Amino acid sequence: MVRLGSALIAIFAVGSASAFAPASQHAVRSTHVLQMTTTEAKDPVKVGVIGCGRIGIVHLGAINKAPGVVPIVVSNPTVSKAEDAAKKFGVAKFTSDAMEVITDPDVDAVWICSPSQFHADQIKACAANGKHVFCEKPIATDLAETVEAINACNEAGVKLMIGLQRRFDPNFLRVRRAIEEKEVGDTIIIKTCSRDPSPPPYEYVKGGGGIFNDMAVHDLDMTRFLAGDDPIEILAVGSCHIDKSIEDLPGSEAFDTASCIVRYPNGVSAMVDVCRQSSYGYDQRAEVLGTSGMIATDNVYPNTAKIYKNDYTGNADMPFDFFLSRYFEAYVTETEAFCESLVNDSAVPCTGIDGLVALVMSLAADKSAAEGRWVKFSEIIGEVYCSSPTECSLIANDDMFPEGFKPVGDITNLDKIVLPDVDQRKEESFGDKLKSMIWG
Repeated sequence: MVRLGSALIAIFAVGSASAFAPASQHAVRSTHVLQMTTTEAKDPVKVGVIGCGRIGIVHLGAINKAPGVVPIVVSNPTVSKAEDAAKKFGVAKFTSDAMEVITDPDVDAVWICSPSQFHADQIKACAANGKHVFCEKPIATDLAETVEAINACNEAGVKLMIGLQRRFDPNFLRVRRAIEEKEVGDTIIIKTCSRDPSPPPYEYVKGGGGIFNDMAVHDLDMTRFLAGDDPIEILAVGSCHIDKSIEDLPGSEAFDTASCIVRYPNGVSAMVDVCRQSSYGYDQRAEVLGTSGMIATDNVYPNTAKIYKNDYTGNADMPFDFFLSRYFEAYVTETEAFCESLVNDSAVPCTGIDGLVALVMSLAADKSAAEGRWVKFSEIIGEVYCSSPTECSLIANDDMFPEGFKPVGDITNLDKIVLPDVDQRKEESFGDKLKSMIWG
């Protein structure tokens, strides 16, 4: 975190709001199935989709079925893919240029499903053109640019939802509900694991930011979602067991296996293990031990059929072997949730802050593995300096700090660099009105 001058504090302050806050503030806005509550006849929300690859097509299919929302334009650099998607889903316009989607005067909201390196600039462009934004994670691979993109949307008063699809998986949601309703008592330990069926090619790993950023980030976010509280620090280790060809890559790109321990308040700890190869299929599980019980999820299979033989008893088929198959329902549900937010002008369930904190957690894990020590999350966010809401940079050592600037160790001060989002401002505005009604 950073302590800025009094003028900047006045600009950025949002009361006692915290990025790493309990469920009632930022950490875990409810993720629920689509429930359109409005009965008023309204014009449909018109949306555009950038990127017609695998993820874009999943989101486009969900948008096409959601009530009150209609896709009117799609884009893809390979224009034939955009054309095929437009024909498949009955979309009127297609283009090879993402900016034509963003600047289309008829578009109210944009789904960004492009490669990660384009996300931040496209988010900022959407904000500049007054478009609400759904963006697949990450917001950006750079922490300072992530803050800039979030602030661009918050300053423009447009909604920003980040695609962290596991929060919408019915299995993990059931675990979350058990925690909220104290079905297993108070949380003691959280465990998650992610193991892919086979390692990605060398070209994917190279330059991908490492195993904590491109893989473990989902599990780290899930521990925060399940804990519903402020993470404190992390210890991470990594190694290479599967694909020895990546051992020459820098940092955590050389790891195909990693483990993390995350400390939360009240002695709660979370343990994460990830591996790029699992011989028995896609392995995605979560477990929470509480003071009066335990709840755990199993892997998801294509069907429930089991075989009983003299040499084998178990599932007839292997677990799903691809993330789109495993999380198809979650991708659809998160899309429906943003559609609901647009139609009913309600708060988005997965905010820019959620995307920012997920990145902070993965960067802290990377730092921990590199330096062989516990790393506080405040160390990472404390490197961000913003001279204005949309002009931020990373400052790596003390002698580079601007005059009057010092990082602070309290991670609850993220409001010093992140503006309140449009939904928070509505809540505050209602609170102010209510106070004036009561007190005059």
